[in-house]
Amino acid sequence: MSETLRSLFAARLVQARQLRGLSQRGLGDRMGLGKEKGSTRINRYEQQASAVGFDSLDQLAKTLEVPAAYLLAETPEMADAILAIAQVDQAQQADVTLLLKALGSDPALLARLLALVSNTGKLSPAEE
Repeated sequence: MSETLRSLFAARLVQARQLRGLSQRGLGDRMGLGKEKGSTRINRYEQQASAVGFDSLDQLAKTLEVPAAYLLAETPEMADAILAIAQVDQAQQADVTLLLKALGSDPALLARLLALVSNTGKLSPAEE
């Protein structure tokens, strides 16, 4: 794992853990590692002293109730997008993905949609 990716992972891990109101010890315990061993392992991940393996990444993500991809996202915007997609049901995820692809390939469409939602965060009733 590159230093940059390790740093991003560590920051996201801290953020997700704190948003759940968990200490390092509490997270490790919920993962089934025991309080002492769990606290040490989580601390090593957060201090970038240890790289996380795939199995541990999966276990961390499930315990924190976030997608594993969120913990590895390269930018805050990408992390936010991953969480937003994860919050909709699986059937809607395909629609959201299709919409993102369309917005990415059509700057004019993106500009129009942003203009519609810029003030309220959602479409006005007349535009829905």
